[in-house]
Amino acid sequence: MSDVIIQDIPMQPEPRVRKPEWLKARVPGGEQYAALRRLIDDRNLHTVCEEARCPNMGECWNSGTATFMILGDTCTRSCGFCAIKTGRAYTVDHEEPKRVGEAVGLMNLRHAVVTSVNRDELYDGGASIFAATIQEIRAHLPSCRIEVLIPDFQGSDEALNIVLDAQPDILNHNTETVPRLYKTVRPQAQYHRSLEVLERSKARGFTTKSGVMVGLGETNDEILETMSDLHAAGCDILTIGQYLQPTSAHLPVLRYVHPDEFAVFKEKGIAMGFRFVESGPLVRSSYHAAQQL
Repeated sequence: MSDVIIQDIPMQPEPRVRKPEWLKARVPGGEQYAALRRLIDDRNLHTVCEEARCPNMGECWNSGTATFMILGDTCTRSCGFCAIKTGRAYTVDHEEPKRVGEAVGLMNLRHAVVTSVNRDELYDGGASIFAATIQEIRAHLPSCRIEVLIPDFQGSDEALNIVLDAQPDILNHNTETVPRLYKTVRPQAQYHRSLEVLERSKARGFTTKSGVMVGLGETNDEILETMSDLHAAGCDILTIGQYLQPTSAHLPVLRYVHPDEFAVFKEKGIAMGFRFVESGPLVRSSYHAAQQL
């Protein structure tokens, strides 16, 4: 008698929403892009532009803006939207800030964004490496404006103050989505904790910024309520962009928001009192960052 192979019947995947024409991005290229690409490879650096598969990478790099990702390329959290790999991180590269500073100086960048994976296992969440990176960029290119896109540091005031004491030009912390979806989209984060990061930074006099994605199942009313919460928390600059599914293992796109709706979000945001609102299908947190300040 032959063996009988019993296979699990796969679950029916959720129907895919067809990607609209307005979500096409240019293939990265250009002289500045190629030079920065070589520099990043030579110095063993990471950029969130690559790790998160940003559609605007070529445009930003060619305009003199780049987003460096410090503290490695492995995140200790497992957000359902993010393309950065999740796992256990083992070491901290204390020479990394110097290499970032050198790269910024050699490329004569106008605006450098420094972000990181979450390193919840570290006593300060990596805040001291953020501070060292700010200091190295200042040493190599004082004219470069510095924006830090930080994690929530699990609500630690001490860690946040380490970063703020290094005097970045912009303190950015993304809320990412509406509060109702946090358990699905950001299971290890807390909505109120993200608002507190912005409130505390604003209380110390910093220009603050946050970003929200659409297309994960939220309603437009929920987006407007989140925008209102962010403004009340002291957020100056807001970015709103379309969520794009990195791989089939990530959360699906439940709707593609039309550019006209993004225009309404921008109009409403300016009316609320935000200093600057960047809202569009391909907008990401660092998109047009140099112009926002």
